[in-house]
Amino acid sequence: MPRLRSILIWAALALAIALPLLVAATSPLLQWREPVYIVAAFAGVVGMALILLQPLLAGGYLPGLGMQRGRRLHRWIGAALVLSVIIHVGGLWITSPPDVIDALLFGSATPFSLWGVIAMWAIFATVILAILRSRRAVRPRLWRLGHSVLALIIVFGTVLHALLIQGTMGEVSKIALAALVIAATIKALADLRAWVLLRRPKG
Repeated sequence: MPRLRSILIWAALALAIALPLLVAATSPLLQWREPVYIVAAFAGVVGMALILLQPLLAGGYLPGLGMQRGRRLHRWIGAALVLSVIIHVGGLWITSPPDVIDALLFGSATPFSLWGVIAMWAIFATVILAILRSRRAVRPRLWRLGHSVLALIIVFGTVLHALLIQGTMGEVSKIALAALVIAATIKALADLRAWVLLRRPKG
């Protein structure tokens, strides 16, 4: 039974990641688009899939990995997420610089751009916080709390960005992936209980 459960979990995760990518690959919105735009679009889908992996790894929910190995992979997936964001934004910049500039300056008329930029800056802020933590410039309590708050901003910003935009992901697969991302993040934060570290020890 444990082996069957592990297989089912990994199969469900693979399906949750592969389905949006397959739907995006067959999207009519990519027809006649430049290769740079297509790469940028897929980088966005990959980025959302990577966000799903993050709480699962941090919480140690994936069978066969263990907490320590999962958190090590969590850091590597975080680096891959940053790269996907850079490719996503960079590709859109090449295809339409004025739109990207408006979005980065929060001057875009499209709400999905606002949430996407908020999520992007939260991801970059997480990188800075991680660097400070590695240099012991941030206390563990503040690191855990700050990382948790930024994770919520990233998740909800990304989800709103994806749901509001008429992008390459199909509506059903997009909503399903968004729901999984939110559920996994909330469970991981509830289990890890980062806010408990704010309580001062008694005595």
